[in-house]
Order: sequence, then structure tokens, then C-alpha cells
Amino acid sequence: MDAFFAQAEQASKPSLRGKAVVVGGLGPRGVVATASYEARVFGVHSAMPTAQARRLAPNAAYLTPRGAFYRSISEQVMGLLRELSPLVEPLSLDEAFVDLEAGGAAWDSESARRVGERLRADIRAVTGLTGSVGLAASKMLAKIASEQAKPDGLVLIEPGTERALLAPMPVRTLPGIGPATGDHLRRAGITTVEELVEAGEDELVRLLGKAHGHGVYAMALARDDRPVVAERETKSVSVEDTYDIDIHDRLRIGSEVRRLADRCVRRLRRAGLSGRTIVLKVRRYDFSTLTRSETLRGPTDDVAVVQEAAARLLEGVDTTGGVRLLGVGVSGLADYTQEDLFAQVAHAAQETGEADGGDLGVIGGSGDTRGTGGTGTQGEAAAEGGPAERRWHPGHDVRHADYGHGWVQGSGLGRVTVRFETPWSGPGRVRTFRIDDPGLEPAEPLPLVRPAAETEAAAPTAVERGTTPASGVFG
Repeated sequence: MDAFFAQAEQASKPSLRGKAVVVGGLGPRGVVATASYEARVFGVHSAMPTAQARRLAPNAAYLTPRGAFYRSISEQVMGLLRELSPLVEPLSLDEAFVDLEAGGAAWDSESARRVGERLRADIRAVTGLTGSVGLAASKMLAKIASEQAKPDGLVLIEPGTERALLAPMPVRTLPGIGPATGDHLRRAGITTVEELVEAGEDELVRLLGKAHGHGVYAMALARDDRPVVAERETKSVSVEDTYDIDIHDRLRIGSEVRRLADRCVRRLRRAGLSGRTIVLKVRRYDFSTLTRSETLRGPTDDVAVVQEAAARLLEGVDTTGGVRLLGVGVSGLADYTQEDLFAQVAHAAQETGEADGGDLGVIGGSGDTRGTGGTGTQGEAAAEGGPAERRWHPGHDVRHADYGHGWVQGSGLGRVTVRFETPWSGPGRVRTFRIDDPGLEPAEPLPLVRPAAETEAAAPTAVERGTTPASGVFG
């Protein structure tokens, strides 16, 4: 998929189409997840600090991610791929390898090209978005071809042309060669794939080590016999949050760990999994990162068990200087559980104590209130005993009792600004409300492609819209 998150937001919001859009964490420590091609013109790219992106593209629209929305689109695309072949290997939400030969969908270059073009058309018809297709005889070359095809294109690497295609490309084109390895090779006078081949296998082993050297040389010769693997075993499930302001209060840190454990278990249950090993990750004020783990007697998906284990792990971590990131994960996964009745009893007692106003500690804000670089405002308010302020994240869907569906453009100083439009409308009107306006509520995302029956039912006549049929605009 092309600039997946940003493209999905542009398709969802007519007023952002053709404009620079950046999706990611919006706090001082936030990181760019995806930038639209319009934003990339200014030098904005994935993994860049959001603060730097704002300096490069101050007029871009900066939105927080909508994970469930992106996953729903991804599931549609993966469904189309599985119609082509039983061997589909997802790499991420927006990328996958497909063995076309295994599904009988293609047997030569021409049939593969036809399948690729049909797939691109199907993706657009089902999701309203564009995707790029790379076709080649190996996974490595298919990945390279798909990058060359972006945006909204198709590239087929004909058998026998692989070496000539790779030769002038930078060494960083090959998978497994990152910035550090690339710099090491550059200092040795090797900057292109052709120069890797000329250096020879022995020299690459000397420079990069035995395993890496052999692997890089094989890739430079366009050799890649890795099969497409339909199912990848999930090794762990985890969640983490980065905070705009270092957390020093020990009670607050504890409440954040419990909140993260709750989110982690919910994600674990959605996947139908359980796990034996609980992992706590703490990044302190000086960027030092500590990881602690505890292995249980059996696998669990009980939130009380995970919270108790994470709390025990936290006891052994010095947080006096402040914490900038916290994470909770579960590994040693299985598809069954072994309940811990003692932890369940303790959890029930804790809930009773909280309901009765006991001093067992106060749980922070809800588990879905922060993304990367979130500020943690709700957790602070709850920890101080005050009411948690409603938070409206830029880009997220809302519905107003009088104005219908819209999305949050921004909020602050007790106000929230909303643009009222849908994926099928033109650019909508902007209105500002009190942040606690009773008529304004969070809403579920609308589908990007309007159902045909609904389109026919909603289509106005020429008289109703006051124009000839040819002049009407419907997304």
C-alpha cells in the first residue's frame, strides 16, 4: 500500500486530499509513522521525530494514528491476496509476499502482470486506496520491484535481468544492509551492488563476518531462495507508551504499568493467545533502557495475573530519576490458559478497595488514550483525584447530534475544532465547540467506499441538487 496510514486519512477526509499529511505521535517525543507523498516533498519521512517534521512542513496536517481503522483496511487487502494464493506472508499491515505460482494464478511473466494489474484494480475498488505491485522470481527482488513501483504502479523484473538491474543500485537497497553496515562498506570503497560482486565473497566475509558476508554476496548475485511462508508464529505481544514529560511519581508509574498490562492482555485475547513470560520495559530519563521478565508456572491471559507480575518486576527498578517510556509484554505464547486463582482473588479485592475509596492506588486514564508520544493528561488528572478531561485526538472520528459525522482538527484551551465531512462528501465546514459539549461524541470510522445500495438511496436528483446530473460531485 502507498503511504498507507496517510493515504487512508486522505481518503477518509476530503479536505486533506492532495495536501501534506503526517501520521504519528504528536507530542514533543512523538515519531512519524507515515507521511503522505505531498509531505515527503519537504523531506518528512517515517521514523523522523515529529518535532523535526513540523519544522520541515509546518503547514501539514498532523494526525494521531487510528489503529483499528488501518487494521480493518489491511484485512480487506489481505483477503484479496488470499484469493490469489494460499501462500501469503504478511510483513506488516500494508505489505505482504504472495506466491502466485502456488495458487495457480500465474505461470509466466505475462500472466503475472495480468494478475498484478487486476489486484491493483481490486484494491482500489474494495478499499478506495492505491497499492503498488512488485513481481519477481524471489522475495528480495519482489520487494525491490514494489519499492520501484510506488506510488500506484507495477514493476515486473523479467527472469535473467536481475543482475543488470541490481548492479547500479546502492548497497542499502539490499535487505539486511542498514546505515551502520552501509557506512562500513562505504569506507571500504563499496557503494553499489556491482562493487559488492567485484569485491568478492572472501572480502565481504572479512568486512562483515562469515554469516553476513555470505548472505550479502548471495543477494548481490540476486540469489534468494527463501520460500513464502503463509503463517508466522507470533513470538510476543506487547504495548508501550512514551511520555512527553518524564514521570517521577512512583504511584503514577505503577498506575501506568497496570494500564499497559490491561492493554496488553486485551491485545493478547484478541489474538486468541496466552503467555507464560511477563516482560517489563523501562526507559529512564537518561535514555538507559531496562528490561525485566518473570516466567509463570503456566500460560495466562488474565489481566490480574499480568498486572501482578508487572508490578513485581517494577519493584526491582530504580525510577527516581524519572521515566520517559514504559512497556509491558507477554511472550512464551500458547493457545490455552492456566488460571491463577490467587491473582484473581487479589484483583477482585483491589477492585473492591477502589470502589470503596480505599488507598490501594488509583488507576490512571483509559487504556486507549495515548499513542506514541502521548502526554498522559488523563492519568495525571486521575492520580491527583480530579475529573479526567475528555481528550480529542487530531484526526479521530466524532459525531455531533446536530451536524453529523466529522473529525477532530485540534483541541486545546477547553475547545475542540471539528471538520464535518465524510469520505463521500466534499470538503466540509469547520466548527468549534466546548471540549465537554454534550452533543459531541467519539464515533466509529466510516468505510472509505460507500456501499452501492446506500449510494443509490442517497443520490439526490438533479432537481434536489439544483444542477444537471453531469455537474454533481460524489466522492
